[in-house]
Amino acid sequence: MIITQLKDIEEIYEMIKPYEKILVLGCDGCCQPPRSLNEAKTLAQMLELKARTEGKEIKWKAITVLRQCDDRIAATTVRPFIEEYDAIVTLACGLGVGMMNRIFPNILTFPAQNSMFGGAENHGENEFAEYCETCGECLLGVTGGICPMAGCAKNLSNGPCGGTVGGKCEVGGYVHDCAWIKIWARLKQFNRLDLFTKYRPPRNYRLWSSPRFIDIYTTASNEEEEKEEAKS
Repeated sequence: MIITQLKDIEEIYEMIKPYEKILVLGCDGCCQPPRSLNEAKTLAQMLELKARTEGKEIKWKAITVLRQCDDRIAATTVRPFIEEYDAIVTLACGLGVGMMNRIFPNILTFPAQNSMFGGAENHGENEFAEYCETCGECLLGVTGGICPMAGCAKNLSNGPCGGTVGGKCEVGGYVHDCAWIKIWARLKQFNRLDLFTKYRPPRNYRLWSSPRFIDIYTTASNEEEEKEEAKS
């Protein structure tokens, strides 16, 4: 899931201040916390109240989209309303903002949220936690399912540094667990410390180089061949 945080209402209002007719979009996709129709209506009402404090009236409509990152779903859902409004505010993550601006190039779409990271909700700790940095070289198969990129503040690929005390990471003041100690304990549980001692080559940061594209017909074997060609 994409973990998001709502922007301050003042920041959102400043973006849409020049416009009088606002279409507010919720998203029923993987955005967390959920930002669907009820949240879209609430945001629209807050923007309306903010506008009134400045002696201005805005017309708004709130709808929701099943997945704003799907161009076909987004287009067919939003197109019937688009002609009536002069700006869009979306509660989707940055993927939705980019998609809406692409499929509706004649109207500006503004973000109501900050996209934070790929993660999930830890119900016991009452928090959203980062689980994936979408680095393009997944190591979860050799780290017991614990990501060293998302879990380690220093993105280390080969075991812990010397900055751990009592299993806690020095970054952040020894509050968070060291990812590599968690990986060691997880692999030890299953008698797979052979994976822990396995050398992992330096990260290929070219895979993170933006913008990134993947041909939907490219197979994994083709990707491996391309990597080998790049090495040679």
